Amino acid sequence: MYGFVGAGALTAAIVEGLGDGVAEPPAVFLSPRNRAVGLELAGRFPNVRVCDSNQEVLDRAAVVVLAVRPQVGAEVVGGLVFRPDHVVVSALAGVSLARLKEWIAPATEVVRTIPLPAAARRQSLTVLYPDQPVARELLERVGGVVVPGEESTLEAFSAATATFAAHLDYLATVADWLAAQGVKEEDATGYIAHIFGQLGQSLGRATSLTALTEEHMTPGGLNEQVLGDLRGEGMPDMVRRALDRVLGRLRG
Repeated sequence: MYGFVGAGALTAAIVEGLGDGVAEPPAVFLSPRNRAVGLELAGRFPNVRVCDSNQEVLDRAAVVVLAVRPQVGAEVVGGLVFRPDHVVVSALAGVSLARLKEWIAPATEVVRTIPLPAAARRQSLTVLYPDQPVARELLERVGGVVVPGEESTLEAFSAATATFAAHLDYLATVADWLAAQGVKEEDATGYIAHIFGQLGQSLGRATSLTALTEEHMTPGGLNEQVLGDLRGEGMPDMVRRALDRVLGRLRG
């Protein structure tokens, strides 16, 4: 039985992956927080129940997923009573194992994860540290698992996921530019979403991003020109500096 403290987008994605099209889905208990999301999920999946309190979630579940904003983590978790047998799966970015163990005592089994929205389609590649069989079983129900060698490496994975919005903003910039050339806005958005969606399928099969980049440009071609311009403007170094700052925040 799985319990979720916090009912945002990531919780919804995992719960959907656990239940959608599954013959015998596990029992899921949801936090009353964001009740509209919880009730929508409970309406779709008979294995899902919205509890009256976060403590009820803990009382009913053996595995507890913490999925609240890190800024309120101490406040939310600090008021809960854990059992020694609880397995705690934390999705709180930047909250260390040492701090989590203080919050959840007398429970001792705790792992950190970076769940992804693709969990809804059971296609999330979830970073997990440390490896723990019960947590792994949960995450493998919604995709695959990557286990880094140490906790500090998990922070680097977390920093990499902080590039989502910047990537989408880049695509929005291209679409806006296309619309400025006289293309209908919906056509510009649809075209850019289509071509990069197709590129995403190639990414799913890639073993080398450098090799894939080479495949998408020819010497003296247009792709090479744009790549050269962006590199000349210092874009790769800007990205690295931004990632370094995020990593510093996560480790700080």
